[in-house]
Amino acid sequence: MITPLRIFAITLLFALPAQAAELQFLSRYAMASKNADFGGLSSLHIFANGNRFLATSDRGQFVRGVIERKDRKVRTVRDITLTPIRNNKGLPLSLRNADAEGLAVAPDGRIYVSFEGFHRVATYHDIGASSLLLPRHKDFQGMQSNSSLEALAIDSNGRLYTLPERSGDLNRPFPVYRFSGRNWDRKLSIPRRGNYLAVGADFGPDGLFYLLERHYQKLIGFSTRVRRFRLTAKGFEQEETLLKTPVGRHDNLEGISVWQDAQGDIRITLIADDNFNFFQSNELVEYVLKP
Repeated sequence: MITPLRIFAITLLFALPAQAAELQFLSRYAMASKNADFGGLSSLHIFANGNRFLATSDRGQFVRGVIERKDRKVRTVRDITLTPIRNNKGLPLSLRNADAEGLAVAPDGRIYVSFEGFHRVATYHDIGASSLLLPRHKDFQGMQSNSSLEALAIDSNGRLYTLPERSGDLNRPFPVYRFSGRNWDRKLSIPRRGNYLAVGADFGPDGLFYLLERHYQKLIGFSTRVRRFRLTAKGFEQEETLLKTPVGRHDNLEGISVWQDAQGDIRITLIADDNFNFFQSNELVEYVLKP
């Protein structure tokens, strides 16, 4: 017999909010290479099988490597190779134009890279190809040096999304620029929460948008935050904070790749920019999403 009290209890149960998703730490690995240009890793793409990665560096390099795991944890990264990112004439980028910050790889393998310095997004058939510069939004020219197009992501329809590291004010949302094949629009934005700055983005296999943010406390270290959103006709909604680390837990994490492993779990792999400082680390950090 269902009593009024039981009906009330069932109603209350379904009225309670769903438990928020969170990230569970899996592993970290400090990468190294004898190549003097290795370092400054600011973006990341993990390929479908999870054992290969592509990154970009502040010195205008595509960086590739093979990831080996044991018991689902990263045990080593090997076969690290560097390939210069090229300009539209096929020449390696000059240092002033080489600061690659964001990376997105389309399903057909086409590569997109966002840059600081000369604020732009370029595309490549492969890592050895000459660049094709996408049209620039009028806002790009006036963006702050060393704080512009840090994050770049591509959705399932092939549309690109980029946003600057800084919004210009703690109470001002991050503007999001969307490229649908011809021009950029600026119809979207993401609310800014505190001192955190936007440094990386990706669309996960769940279709949701993941934003990597960092906050630096001088002489102490970095705090990392990952937020997740659903992109609807109204904009970025259903905001969730999946991760917020204490200062110093990780290094300067700037790149994010969201992918699905062989067990069907969504993994978030992050990469750190060591700024070519001996006291920092090119960390590769992995979390798994737990609903």
